[in-house]
Amino acid sequence: MFEKEDFRQIQSRIKPFIHETSVMFSQSLSDNLGNKLFIKPESLQKTGSFKIRGAASKVTSLGKQEINGLVTASSGNHGQAVAFMAKAYNIKATIVIPNTAPQAKIKAIRAYGAEIIMVGPKSSERIETAQRISQEMEYVYIPPYDDYEVLRGQGTIGLELIDWNHPIDKVFVPIGGGGLLSGIASCIKAFNPKIKVIGVEPKGSSCMYTSSKARERREISPDTIADGLRTVIPGELTFPIVQKYVDELVLVDEFEIKNAMKMIMERMKLIIEPSGAVSFAAMLKEEGKGLNLVSVISGGNLDIMKIQELLG
Repeated sequence: MFEKEDFRQIQSRIKPFIHETSVMFSQSLSDNLGNKLFIKPESLQKTGSFKIRGAASKVTSLGKQEINGLVTASSGNHGQAVAFMAKAYNIKATIVIPNTAPQAKIKAIRAYGAEIIMVGPKSSERIETAQRISQEMEYVYIPPYDDYEVLRGQGTIGLELIDWNHPIDKVFVPIGGGGLLSGIASCIKAFNPKIKVIGVEPKGSSCMYTSSKARERREISPDTIADGLRTVIPGELTFPIVQKYVDELVLVDEFEIKNAMKMIMERMKLIIEPSGAVSFAAMLKEEGKGLNLVSVISGGNLDIMKIQELLG
């Protein structure tokens, strides 16, 4: 579906707006678990998550056309990324978020100067509201995941792993609507089909897993501490890409997510949000066979005051 050069071009285009995040290795965890464990910490990315890659890809693809403003629907991280890009372009932005969004994400969006509109907790509510605002205000709608420019921007994470030039057996990736997973999987498979890509969801929010089992997109009622992964239904574009390129979908429970958060905080000294921990939680369950495993940590936008509550 995508060529190698597509990702190279987008990587060059978004370079001014992102960090190329490093790959980190844990010797102690690797020794204990029998595999070589690496993480790709997008928690250290600009705006605190991978989402800036997709937002930058979409906005820069618009070229020199006149833009009245940007609008998006987001659980928080994508909203920060769009607000960041709007500030960089000196244009207005409206971000539609759920009334359950963490305060850390709300404060960050406001800090970038964007207007916030709150709706109910369902992803469908905020997407419908954002699309209506786009029509009424003539703002450009920046989809959170179901857009080729957005998901190819997220796919530059896969390109950085390829350019890392280190042996990789499996890459573990969190799943919300599927933009991150479909982008990374399509990129990695274009360069090295032998690398296995594993998608990871919370058991309480498994729309991609449920849909894959049914072989059609299915709605669910998400319930998980991983607020960034509370997606009701997979994207129309992302679902078939996941079906084509992803080797396996796995689930982790709430205890495993919390344990992964604790382990990364204690051993690797990183602050990560629950959504970013699901991939690491799945990697920890992998049987020890001396494999080179990489976990993509999708974000670190966490309310510091709620860490004890989350991990308790």
